[in-house]
Amino acid sequence: MTGCCRDDSCSPGEQMLNSPAWRRALWIALGLNGAMFLAEIGSGVAAGSASLQADALDFLGDAANYAISLGVAGMALVWRARVALLKGISLLALASWVIGITAHHVWSGTLPRAEIMGLVGALALLTNAGVAVMLFRYRGGDANMRSVWICSRNDAIGNLAVLLAAAGVFGTDTGWPDVIVAATMAALGISGGWQIIHQAISELNQTTAAALPSGWSGR
Repeated sequence: MTGCCRDDSCSPGEQMLNSPAWRRALWIALGLNGAMFLAEIGSGVAAGSASLQADALDFLGDAANYAISLGVAGMALVWRARVALLKGISLLALASWVIGITAHHVWSGTLPRAEIMGLVGALALLTNAGVAVMLFRYRGGDANMRSVWICSRNDAIGNLAVLLAAAGVFGTDTGWPDVIVAATMAALGISGGWQIIHQAISELNQTTAAALPSGWSGR
């Protein structure tokens, strides 16, 4: 089968993609992110917090990311790169959605509930920090594998920012700290999306070049 190989002929990256440990890590991450999406989207709406809703969307995007990565693990590089490209585009779309939510809260002048933000933000941080530590060893793989690491890293950073936003809302009695953090999370999503897209396009170009006949110039 294309994309499969024996252990003695696989590169270290391909062996890692086909390993039970990689799949097990993805399944754990998928379950945790799905549960946290449900918890955060409800609490984000209840608290009137743009940053919590933004973080919930990140959890949803990551759950889809892990599910897709499970589906393509062991496939040929060209398929993994195509899926990574799709995930990078999806990350940009989620970031745009977060910008829309943030703009709505600015327009409405919403004052979030700091205590809910702090409690849920702390739980989300523990979840994402655990996932990021679990996936740390896979950060140097192909675009698809790297996309999993980038999303987990960004989410852990985003959770810290939510806690800072909660403290800021509590201290200033305004919604601006929440808005600023949500905008920062959107910027992280855009940055991560572009990184994934860039590497995926590079890998697609490599596979295209490798498939061309020797000496072919394209003229």
